[in-house]
Amino acid sequence: MTGKAKPKKHTAKEIAAKVDAAMTNRGGGKAGVADRTGQEKGGHAKYECPHCKITAPDVKTMQIHHESKHPKIPYDESKITNLHAVLAPVADTSKPRPGIRGSLKK
Repeated sequence: MTGKAKPKKHTAKEIAAKVDAAMTNRGGGKAGVADRTGQEKGGHAKYECPHCKITAPDVKTMQIHHESKHPKIPYDESKITNLHAVLAPVADTSKPRPGIRGSLKK
């Protein structure tokens, strides 16, 4: 006597979550390489640690990283590499910027 409490196969909320997960740029794979490395403006990896080459989105985060991972070395903001200034090509406005919501396909 089963069947009364049997749930539907897929709810609208579950399907919408799957569509959102499939269509949104999460920054992974080949599509997110430029975003992770900071090669294009708008990427998340803006600053690079001079000691271990790890990246951070802003100076405050880099300072927190430096204090926790390199406590014996004094923090010097001038040694931090700005990847957007070094690696980024001349701004091309026709290209979509990484880190912004992905595909508009539905």
